[in-house]
Amino acid sequence: MSSYIELKNISQSFQLNESTVTLFNDLNLSIFQGESYAITGPSGAGKSSLLMLISGLEKPTAGQVAYVKAEQRKTLDFLRADIGFIFQQFHLLPELTALNNVALPLKLRGDKQAINKALVWLDKVGLSQRKNHKPSELSGGEQQRVAIARALVFEPNFIFADEPTGNLDQKSATEIADILFACCQENNSGLVVVTHSAVLAQRAQHTFLLADGSLMDCSMAEAHNKQESNEMFRV
Repeated sequence: MSSYIELKNISQSFQLNESTVTLFNDLNLSIFQGESYAITGPSGAGKSSLLMLISGLEKPTAGQVAYVKAEQRKTLDFLRADIGFIFQQFHLLPELTALNNVALPLKLRGDKQAINKALVWLDKVGLSQRKNHKPSELSGGEQQRVAIARALVFEPNFIFADEPTGNLDQKSATEIADILFACCQENNSGLVVVTHSAVLAQRAQHTFLLADGSLMDCSMAEAHNKQESNEMFRV
């Protein structure tokens, strides 16, 4: 059975100028390994906060996040070891080459094959010829490719991407999306993308809209609308 992340009755709020701001209340969601998800919604709705909760990098104000692996419930420490995170701002280390940026997560895990594995992943994202270049010598699209390779190099069960194409031109955005979905499919990784891009969101198997504190499954709504449309034509 595939691993999955389960959110039960999740709420998130924070204090601002002595008042409480609530982003969302009582959300329920399950994220399965090997499937892709897109979370859309207006700015300020809490999409990035929800992504941090799903990935186990932050704790909710209320509710529970569970990680089920090999049919056993694990602590969030296990989840953090099984995820890769791709940031909108890349967050590459400026003093390291592309190769060493990708190899870094493996080196921190004591993997003696870190450099060889990093070379393989740079080739997968089409950057083997740029392995010795530092981030300042790479375009935005190339930096995002390095960030993807870094997130996927240890083949995690889940990949989380916060606006991965938000800072890119349309051509680069399409190329990045192609690489991201292809690599996740190849490794049977679950993929969760936060995005304002309708084009990117439509590529996911499951699409959710976060707005006004609620999470709506757009995939189900689209299926329902399609069924109603088909019934109208049959009349």
